Amino acid sequence: MRFVVVFDACVLYPAPMRDFLIRLATAGLFAAKWTDRIHYEWTQSLLATRPDLAGALKRTRSLMDQAVPDSLVGGYEPLIEGLSLPDPDDRHVLAAAIRAGAQTIVTINLRDFPAPSLAPYGIEAVHPDTFVEQQFDLHEGAVVTTAKRHRAALRNPPKSVDAYLETLAAQGLVVTADRLREFADVL
Repeated sequence: MRFVVVFDACVLYPAPMRDFLIRLATAGLFAAKWTDRIHYEWTQSLLATRPDLAGALKRTRSLMDQAVPDSLVGGYEPLIEGLSLPDPDDRHVLAAAIRAGAQTIVTINLRDFPAPSLAPYGIEAVHPDTFVEQQFDLHEGAVVTTAKRHRAALRNPPKSVDAYLETLAAQGLVVTADRLREFADVL
C-alpha cells in the first residue's frame, strides 16, 4: 500500500513549493491527493493578487491532474458535516483525507488541524518542510534527483544552485534547502 497524502491549498500556492511537491509526487514516492475544492482555494488565492493568470491557472490545474494519476478525490462531501476542526472551512480537507485513506495532510496551517481532531482517523498534519525532510530520510537519492530536475526546468530565468535553494527556503522549506545544499555540486 502506498503512502497517501493530501496537499492543502496553502502548499499549492506559491508556485515554487507546488512545483517541487508535485515533482516529488511524480517521482512515485507517495500518492498525492487533492480535490476540486482545494484547487479552487489555491487558485482563488492567487487570482486575488494576479487576475491576469486566470487562463494559465486552468492549464496549471489540468497539468497537475494529468501529472499525478488518481490525484482528485471525490465523494468526500457527505463526511464534512460530521467533522470538527477549529476552522469549519478546513473540514473538507480532512474529509478528503479520510475518503482518500491518507496518512498525512501536508499543510502550513498546522494549528488548523490539531492532532486530537485527526488522531481518530489515523491522520496527522505535517508542515511541508517536515514532509520533505521525511521523504529525504526515506528516499534521499530520489529527492536530490527531483530537486536537480526541478532546478533544471527553471529557464525563465534560470536559477543558480544558490538562488534555487534560497527560493525553497523563502517558501518555508528551510531544512529542505539546508539538506539539499549538501548536494550542491550535483544540483
